[in-house]
Amino acid sequence: MALLSTVRGATWGRLVTRHFSHAARHGERPGGEELSRLLLDDLVPTSRLELLFGMTPCLLALQAARRSVARLLLQAGKAGLQGKRAELLRMAEARDIPVLRPRRQKLDTMCRYQVHQGVCMEVSPLRPRPWREAGEASPGDDPQQLWLVLDGIQDPRNFGAVLRSAHFLGVDKVITSRRNSCPLTPVVSKSSAGAMEVMDVFSTDDLTGFLQTKAQQGWLVAGTVGCPSTEDPQSSEIPIMSCLEFLWERPTLLVLGNEGSGLSQEVQASCQLLLTILPRRQLPPGLESLNVSVAAGILLHSICSQRKGFPTEGERRQLLQDPQEPSARSEGLSMAQHPGLSSGPEKERQNEG
Repeated sequence: MALLSTVRGATWGRLVTRHFSHAARHGERPGGEELSRLLLDDLVPTSRLELLFGMTPCLLALQAARRSVARLLLQAGKAGLQGKRAELLRMAEARDIPVLRPRRQKLDTMCRYQVHQGVCMEVSPLRPRPWREAGEASPGDDPQQLWLVLDGIQDPRNFGAVLRSAHFLGVDKVITSRRNSCPLTPVVSKSSAGAMEVMDVFSTDDLTGFLQTKAQQGWLVAGTVGCPSTEDPQSSEIPIMSCLEFLWERPTLLVLGNEGSGLSQEVQASCQLLLTILPRRQLPPGLESLNVSVAAGILLHSICSQRKGFPTEGERRQLLQDPQEPSARSEGLSMAQHPGLSSGPEKERQNEG
């Protein structure tokens, strides 16, 4: 054990990676009992890296290849690696990424008891890109462009949930205010189910100036508010409309505000229209608004369902009756029959750790 106390970081990873990867494929405890007792100091990320956790975020991060990856950490266990874990291992080996197999207790401590599903990865951080890199899309290019603008979203789980809905519903760009906004952290990635790893998120130091610039280019700037009766009287100068009545006829910026205070006064003054979600019952004080991530999903679906090419009612009914194309079904069967791999939900749950 004296050797274990002196070997640290990347050196340790280089020494044991080849053995760990071989053992992982065969369901063995890598390195035997001695190497399974890794010290936490051997696994602590360096100051310039962060610990991404969760099956899907790690898998999508490897596929997107936008981060530098120092090490992949797969929870040690008796069963062989199957399904997504086997895919993670193959991708890591193809890129010569060191693979370690610590026990669950060590991963729990490293992740501060977040839900890691037995998978962590030491990676370089992601940063929002300057909004100027988003491209100068003009209204004439496509009248149904939708950019989501976030004004001071601070909770990482809200931020991640908003990104997940935006990606799912087909938002073209996401712009955040650089000040008073949550950064792109591993918690955001996990809350987005990995959507953050494949999306381009942009930011600006001058959100008001950005909105005014896009309005001059012909974009509609639509803010969001809670129930009209609870809003400040100053907002009465800007038309307020139910999201169900909104017609998406030109490129639109949908602006969501902070979890507590909503849109800042400067940002709200830059809006040409305010959208709201009307409740279906009389609400007591304090319940006049929705969580920002829930509101984002409702608003985005209300707008994006008007997009040309969005499935019609008949097409949606057919998808519900037959959600998979024949080719997809046959592909699923071939994966299930592949030795050592399983795409079944039951085995996946058993291996979640």
